[in-house]
Amino acid sequence: MGTGAVDPWERGDPYEQYVGRWSRRVAPIFLSWLRIPPGRRWLDVGCGTGAVCAAILEHCAPAWVAGVEPSDGFLRTAQAHLAGRSVLARGTAEAIPLQGSAVDVAVSGLVLNFVSDPGAALAEMTRVTAAGGTIGAYVWDYADRMEVIRIFWDTAVALDPNARAMDEGRRFPLCRPDALTALFMAAGLRGVEVTAIDVPTRFAHFDDYWQPFLGGQGPAPAYTLSLDETARQRLRDRLRARLPAAADGSIVLTARAWAVRGTVPS
Repeated sequence: MGTGAVDPWERGDPYEQYVGRWSRRVAPIFLSWLRIPPGRRWLDVGCGTGAVCAAILEHCAPAWVAGVEPSDGFLRTAQAHLAGRSVLARGTAEAIPLQGSAVDVAVSGLVLNFVSDPGAALAEMTRVTAAGGTIGAYVWDYADRMEVIRIFWDTAVALDPNARAMDEGRRFPLCRPDALTALFMAAGLRGVEVTAIDVPTRFAHFDDYWQPFLGGQGPAPAYTLSLDETARQRLRDRLRARLPAAADGSIVLTARAWAVRGTVPS
């Protein structure tokens, strides 16, 4: 995951409560869309807390699964969740610690927009994937239908125009279908396809939505913690008024991810 002052990704449990729990819903749909036969060797680049690795193990009957992740805190969480069922190592998307053609499938969930050089990351994923293998990724649709985050930033910017600088919808133009297609085609991959994956995000009540923004993991939570108490309360109250609550207090939003895949040429 990304590092950098506005993109803190270090502690697994707060991340799980923030967006990790929704990534775990996207991952099985993404893997089904890839249509990979059983018995293949898999790599999860930027494996984070282990959501994609766990879904591969559950749904794809892999020969084996490896994951690389730069954050020690996330690695510890992934190791605890996966209980030795995959090979996890410290590494970055731009420097994967594997031999060439070591895997049949290389995937990445919610990572490509945070790496310093997405082109270099795709080159590395291509290097470690055998000819005819598959490379796939998904990222949040920050600019539109990742509503958990989109509503937050629209509300924050209305109160504080300076918040716009941290808004992922503005900062990550890669997270759009055309940009993802161009990235994969520039890497020399064949048969590039993009699709939208929508999952519902249900919050039992407003605090179920709000509390993860106090965990400090990711740009929006980092921004929330940077506010003084008065400004934070103002943002909280404005969000409560804006979110569509049902009669029982529950809030149902949509989280959209853009998924992309391509084939390594022979």
